[in-house]
Amino acid sequence: MAGHHHHSSAHLHAHGDGDAAHLHTLEGGRPGVLAWALGLTLLFAVVEVIAGFLANSLALISDAGHMVTDAAALGLALMAQVIARRPPSAKHSFGLVRAEALAAFVNALAMLALVAWIGWEAFQRLTHPTPVAGATVTVVAVIGMVINISVAWFLSRDKDNVNTRAALIHVMGDLLGSVAALLAGGIIYFTGWYQADPLLSVLVCLLILRSTFSVLRDAYHFLMEGVPHHIDYVQVGADLAQVPGVLGVHDLHVWDMSPGQPALIGHLHIAELSDWPGILGQVKAMLLEKHGIDHITLQPELR
Repeated sequence: MAGHHHHSSAHLHAHGDGDAAHLHTLEGGRPGVLAWALGLTLLFAVVEVIAGFLANSLALISDAGHMVTDAAALGLALMAQVIARRPPSAKHSFGLVRAEALAAFVNALAMLALVAWIGWEAFQRLTHPTPVAGATVTVVAVIGMVINISVAWFLSRDKDNVNTRAALIHVMGDLLGSVAALLAGGIIYFTGWYQADPLLSVLVCLLILRSTFSVLRDAYHFLMEGVPHHIDYVQVGADLAQVPGVLGVHDLHVWDMSPGQPALIGHLHIAELSDWPGILGQVKAMLLEKHGIDHITLQPELR
């Protein structure tokens, strides 16, 4: 019986000649790249957190925390890419492509929490300066910069993927953290001004907030089935109403089924049901040409 259900489900998800060309699985993304980046990031995070506590450096400790968050981000991204490749099933008829956006959303929230923690810790240290081992901070920061540049370069080769882009933002933030730690270590080593450590940590927080909000906004918009940014919803309705034979449009919805794959459903009022095949052909051609929408479900209604 289970085999029969599986066969029926596969048949129901199959696309006919007149259906949209895209599949409900994720074709992009390279899990191997993310797995390599995850291992390297996690390994250095352990090294950096130990060095941070030994050197009593907030710049290193916060960057180590950032790298742990990166490891979680990369782990979620890797898991999401694997899950998103699974085909549609009887329980998930659209497939699991939204797993990627969900992971990106979680990553961004984790980054905001980390930024808040760094800010609070920096405030404490600015008011009560503590000694920092500048030489240790400098050496560890240089190693961190080399690792972050390597990971960022590998991830940038897969930047079309929404979740790899989110993970890349984490790593770029880490690179800034390593630069800040390097500056903090140098300033402390040569001048003994300990406040440089928390000040540069705050600078990193400000630099990464903008990118984090961008990922958070995009992931939220996708998860809430918002109209794709490049599509003018009102114009789509107006263009549908202008198609010969269409008397009215209502119950119109446009959203992204998967990143970069817009879909449309709606009801069209027509005069004669016999006109529907011709009207539908014109509507499909217009939506694809003017708005890039090829996954269309429309219901004709007689007035």
